[in-house]
Amino acid sequence: MAIPVGLSTASVWPQTAASAFASAEKLGYDGVEVMVWTDPMSQDVPALRRASRAHGVPVLAVHAPCLLITQRVWSPDPETRLRRSVAAAEDLGAPTVVVHPPFRWQRRYADAFPDLVAELEDTSGIAVAVENMFPVRRSVSAFRPSIDPTDVGHRHYTLDLSHTAAAGTDALAMAERMGTGLTHVHLADGSGAPSDEHLVPGRGGQPCAELCETLARTGFDGQVVLEINTRKARGSAARAKDLAEALLFARLHLGQ
Repeated sequence: MAIPVGLSTASVWPQTAASAFASAEKLGYDGVEVMVWTDPMSQDVPALRRASRAHGVPVLAVHAPCLLITQRVWSPDPETRLRRSVAAAEDLGAPTVVVHPPFRWQRRYADAFPDLVAELEDTSGIAVAVENMFPVRRSVSAFRPSIDPTDVGHRHYTLDLSHTAAAGTDALAMAERMGTGLTHVHLADGSGAPSDEHLVPGRGGQPCAELCETLARTGFDGQVVLEINTRKARGSAARAKDLAEALLFARLHLGQ
């Protein structure tokens, strides 16, 4: 079966999740990943379900609210936020929840995190795919125990190529370490600057094409989601052009 290619609702910011569903339908994406954040619709599971049905676009994944700006979305407690994300994925029929490693200051949550992820997977059947991150500065990590989730070991992982660019790490080597646990890919590019750029694939220095070709060759059975930054696009036509280019890149290199 063809690897599903989805659109992150973050890719249309500052537009809303509603715009992401409409864009996914119009451009021919296979589904969406819902980034749960300050956009009220992203927090409203019934509204998301209605949008999915109206546009004929399934929800492929739910991204738990893990950003600094979302530390009070749904709850100030990170465990509660993750549990609600899994419940939302169950309700929406999404097979995957994306979550970041705990911040260093979330000590109790960090201590319980591996067991919590395993428990949620056992009880829900949802893949809780822990994402690789990047340091605040090349030598300073905000995450515990590190920016690399394979240092702990989980059943499922998300590989983000904008994050590998910002961290200065080898994306293909990380994919190899993740092995069969690699479940979800955030396809984006980066120049190598120490910032999270989320460029359209092919506009930076990450091995986006090589990774896609490897996924297609090795029978990857997860999802590839375009998580790109279009906030500087000059109008809806320019945004749509970037989203269409990103989709074409993914389909080309996935052999679709």
